[in-house]
Amino acid sequence: MKLKNTIGSLVLFMGLVGCIEKEQSADSLITVDVSVSYPKKELVLQDFMDVEYIPLETTDEFLTQGLVLDVGKTYLLVKNRNNDGDIFLFDRKTGKGIRKFNYKGNGPQDYVRINSLILDEANDEIFVSSPGNKLLVYDLYGGFKRCLVLENATSSVLNFDQTNLIGYDMSEYYNKGKERTKDYHFLISKKDGSVTQRIHLPFKTIVTPIVADGEMFVSGFLESIRCSNNKWTLMDTSVDTLYHYEKDGNLKPAIIRKPSVNEMKPEIFLSVGISTDRYHFMQTTINSFDFEKGRGFKTGELMYDAKDKAIYEGIVYNGDFIEKKFVAMTARPVNNEIEGIESMDAFRLIEAYEKGKLKDGVLKDIASKLGEEDNPVIMLVKQRK
Repeated sequence: MKLKNTIGSLVLFMGLVGCIEKEQSADSLITVDVSVSYPKKELVLQDFMDVEYIPLETTDEFLTQGLVLDVGKTYLLVKNRNNDGDIFLFDRKTGKGIRKFNYKGNGPQDYVRINSLILDEANDEIFVSSPGNKLLVYDLYGGFKRCLVLENATSSVLNFDQTNLIGYDMSEYYNKGKERTKDYHFLISKKDGSVTQRIHLPFKTIVTPIVADGEMFVSGFLESIRCSNNKWTLMDTSVDTLYHYEKDGNLKPAIIRKPSVNEMKPEIFLSVGISTDRYHFMQTTINSFDFEKGRGFKTGELMYDAKDKAIYEGIVYNGDFIEKKFVAMTARPVNNEIEGIESMDAFRLIEAYEKGKLKDGVLKDIASKLGEEDNPVIMLVKQRK
């Protein structure tokens, strides 16, 4: 493969148009200079978030690598990391295995592979995102209901409301340096997969995390949608402003980055993670890749503290461990209730327990009862009640 288009002149297009609110206090906006280093601030997760631990039941039928892709009030929706096609439902409260199904295949009711899973408990449905711009819809017993064929190559599909999903159109992702031709965030009908609303984020030229070296190029991926603390945030690597998207369709500027992404070489992108009333976690990604070493897209963790009105390099640790154990506050988004998920391997927890690295509490008690071959323990991170 090769990158056909060089990056032309990049034009900053910052006019807020359409449905974007015109009146907004400057105090409500966060401004981040992505080119500077900030002082470090360490936090303990349990000091400001609620944490829930769920040991997944281990039986001959329910053996899983424990990649939790969605969480509801009743169920955990789980797949394996090796993409064997297995889909598991575990009880959210007890971790007991409820059911398992697998429709990996090439038939009209099958998925080729599982790109993502969406649990819609309100409608008793599971959406399976699969190659070919398809969303396969099953009931909670694994019964096939319908296949939605999307008109765009879509990523970051999340459950938005009773009738819609929200997604990001990646069909022009590799047109770096070209002018945009459409809007990329959109709402998707759960009934037929049609676009019910396009959402306009103002910019002119496409800037994506792509690095070229002669005939070769490599691309990175950043999340473009997050729901945190009851607010939807829409992002695009081509813009200098990140927006809150409200249920009435309004866009409200939330975070402004500087310098402009159009003025940087290499570019530094900004995305958001978990937000609380006080802390707003963000991540920077440098658009650079070492082809010889096979490494790149270095990230940095930032945090805005609304009480201090200051930005820090924010590092969060799990307070149930005696030694410092890092918790990612900018990992893949989940839903409005669950802010973050971590799958903890049983053998690692047993080792931590035996070496006295766990503090007294729920996690230590769970670890004391685990076997080496048990399923993972799932940590759910939630807003403090």
